[in-house]
Amino acid sequence: MTLDTNNQQAQLELARQAASGQAEARKKINAIVEPMILYQNSRFCKRFCKENQFRYRCTLIPPLGNHNKNADLCEWGNAGYGWMLNDLTSEPRLLKYEGRNGASLFDYLYQIANSLPFYERWKDWRFGRRVHVPEYIKSLSPDAARVFLLLRSNEKLESIAQTIQSSIHDTEALMRRIVVELTRRRRLYLLNPATTDSLSHEPDSPQQDVAVYDEAPELVQQKILLHKAWDELDGVEQFVLEAMLIDDEDAEDVLAALRRLNQPIKKNVPADKTNVQQLYYFRRKTLQKLAEKMAGKTA
Repeated sequence: MTLDTNNQQAQLELARQAASGQAEARKKINAIVEPMILYQNSRFCKRFCKENQFRYRCTLIPPLGNHNKNADLCEWGNAGYGWMLNDLTSEPRLLKYEGRNGASLFDYLYQIANSLPFYERWKDWRFGRRVHVPEYIKSLSPDAARVFLLLRSNEKLESIAQTIQSSIHDTEALMRRIVVELTRRRRLYLLNPATTDSLSHEPDSPQQDVAVYDEAPELVQQKILLHKAWDELDGVEQFVLEAMLIDDEDAEDVLAALRRLNQPIKKNVPADKTNVQQLYYFRRKTLQKLAEKMAGKTA
């Protein structure tokens, strides 16, 4: 039986039946949210995938990156789907639906799935974080708390301005006020973004917001520029730099990974014909490209 989206009373009853655990009602609710979840899960997961796409087999629809059948399955796609399903169809969530202003059950759940709080909750789950926005930041502006969270997530200025529906000039001014206030209180470390861990690997120690040292605003600005420039590199460029410079992996191991993925780094040179010298050249050119992009953003 299909859901009559024009019969609001029927939708209210459906929400309450699903909240009480009735199987048929739950099935209908799941059918409503599935397109939203597939879209948002793919969008969010790809945003923070980084090197996972080269190391694991993606479970998103459609999958990203590695299609090697021998690779281990990446757990983030399925886990993200489960988290979103639980968030959107939980008992408290369904019982809050009242059909205000003629909103259908689809409208209600769609608005939640496309809201900033939903995105922030997903990141809380994804990175195991619990971020407290200080009261002195909230007092700066009605939008200060949202901008604070977006800054932590390394969102671009244009994206932040669009999210809070403000001008670029006013948004940039508010960002500066937040940085200045945190610097004055020696709490600039609160803007450090959460790190990404694989579900397959436990972190060495729990993440905590502990002030080990305070960074100058100029250094923070350089980090912001670096993140922006980094996002403009393609997946292979990011993978090579992360593997060789951050993870300090041996060049031969990186080459072996690229060959397994059949991923060339030079035009007209197959992955299995790429040598160490070409890999080092590719790394040097990518570093140069990254530096040029950072310089362009400061010009």
